[in-house]
Amino acid sequence: MITELDLASEHSISEAFAAVRRDAGEPEVVVYNAGYLEGRDLPPEKELLEHIPVEMFDTAHHIANRGIFLVAKEALPAMRKKGQGSFLISNNNKSLRGTKRMTGESLYYPRVMMRALAQVLTEEYSEHGVHVANVVIDGLIDSPGTRALPRALENPDAVIDPVKIADAFYYLHSQDRSCWTHELQLTPFAAKPSY
Repeated sequence: MITELDLASEHSISEAFAAVRRDAGEPEVVVYNAGYLEGRDLPPEKELLEHIPVEMFDTAHHIANRGIFLVAKEALPAMRKKGQGSFLISNNNKSLRGTKRMTGESLYYPRVMMRALAQVLTEEYSEHGVHVANVVIDGLIDSPGTRALPRALENPDAVIDPVKIADAFYYLHSQDRSCWTHELQLTPFAAKPSY
């Protein structure tokens, strides 16, 4: 089942979850995997925060924070009542530590807040049987577009297989509740992990 939604719209998210509940029942697992391109078009002389338009930050914030907040409000109550479920968050290496945005990169400031929200949700919902985890995808994900990038051409072993990312999410969802992982960092063997 495929349902489209607008992560900036509370109404759209509520309608999407209503459609899922109607057609498939309450979700047992929700993977929040939303990306955005905001900021990539800014030229080198516009790298500093003072040059970033508020609208650009708002879009990044809506997708990385407000959207996940609204999706969690839809998904977590039923999981809590049932005493089980997985709420898994796809994040990136910029969530690990606040760093300067470089030319060509998206605005990653909200990713740090996304990680903090994952930690809060872990504290709030783990005791109710809901597995919350932040998954840090620390590298380029294999696709025709990323394979053409200079970084991937220089070191093809530093590209992550998307099937293996999916395997990691399944691993988290299927973990025994006596031993849950709440943050998982996926880094290719040929790259140094981000810290």
